[in-house]
Amino acid sequence: MEKKNIDWAKLSFGYMPTDYRYVSKFKDGKWDDGELITDPNVVMSECAGVLQYSQSCFEGLKAYTTEKGQIVIFRPDLNASRMADSAARLEMPVFPEEKFLDAVVRTVRANAAWVPPFGTGATFYIRPYMFGWSPVIGVKPADEYQFRVFGTPVGPYFKGGVKPIVVRISDYDRAAPHGTGHVKAGLNYAMSLHAIVEAHDQGFAENIYLDPATRTKIEETGGANILFVKGNKLVTPKSPSILPSITRRSLLYVAEHYLGMEVEEREVLFSEVGDFEEIGLCGTAAVIAPIGKINDHGREICVPSGMEEMGPKLKKLRDTLTDIQACNIEAPEGWIRVIE
Repeated sequence: MEKKNIDWAKLSFGYMPTDYRYVSKFKDGKWDDGELITDPNVVMSECAGVLQYSQSCFEGLKAYTTEKGQIVIFRPDLNASRMADSAARLEMPVFPEEKFLDAVVRTVRANAAWVPPFGTGATFYIRPYMFGWSPVIGVKPADEYQFRVFGTPVGPYFKGGVKPIVVRISDYDRAAPHGTGHVKAGLNYAMSLHAIVEAHDQGFAENIYLDPATRTKIEETGGANILFVKGNKLVTPKSPSILPSITRRSLLYVAEHYLGMEVEEREVLFSEVGDFEEIGLCGTAAVIAPIGKINDHGREICVPSGMEEMGPKLKKLRDTLTDIQACNIEAPEGWIRVIE
């Protein structure tokens, strides 16, 4: 299929409407069959549950064009499972996981001309989401819902690609103990918007949040999990209030089984951050973004790998995962779904 006439190398991480999107509606206790549509607009009541009480959840995953010209999707089954968990926590009807996978595949296939060519540095970002659609005025779950999927071609998440970034320790809490930090609810991200705007105004790329109970342990950033490297060990924070990242889970596997690193998921005290040699953010959008410096209320913690380039262990980790995603390296069974 002929690709769209786009300067792929100059894409930012932004929204560009494509030809088709998928929609399925939940009414009278069941989901309909779902369909592909061309209209990018959503029409709903002014009293819709999502508008009144933020009843929504979403996912993010990517499709890639391989060197052989195939279009592939990376681990969509885990996104389907995580969205089911999010929906259940928010008292929303679970969208069946097999239907989720079918919806994603159909959306990508219908927009194949928008999936960036191999070697351009751009990817096709896929956004499944669900929201309360029917009117709700009392505080309760909606009765009707929509599940939708759209896709858009995107460039790097952070300006400058994989150059090390400067982040700050936030005074805000991202999630409450026993709250919704472990699910991909839209309300979690709304809570982080003021903090990220403030961080950007002060010249920082992101916020690092500490645990809300004691504020002594590293949790995650507003949009990504965190990785630490010391010697041949990869460490990632463990907490019931952080999002279980699919990228992080994949990187831990790659580190252990492809690169022979020791991996450890545990509580990470903020006081030990200066002991690590490399630090990075990880997530679907950025894969890995290296951190060069952490600002703690004016006190700078300089990461030994520096501000010039990504440290060698994180670079090898990132390169290996992206090679797996592009099918340049054989993937573990079930990780890659080919669009026929």
